Amino acid sequence: MEHGSEDLTQRVEAHDPALGLRAAGALHRLAEQVEAAATGHARRQGWSWEQIGDALGMSRQSAHTKHGK
Repeated sequence: MEHGSEDLTQRVEAHDPALGLRAAGALHRLAEQVEAAATGHARRQGWSWEQIGDALGMSRQSAHTKHGK
């Protein structure tokens, strides 16, 4: 069963704040890893920095600064 964001907020607030903060940190790190892997894959497929930036909701310059080598 899928819970709505309001229910999730209530569940997080019912527990130790450290638990929610650790979970948020872990999700952030996972999201960064997925973003980096997907960006690398897109570049290997010939995507431009503009295409990648559009897909990530940022400028091409921001995408290149963050993920360019």
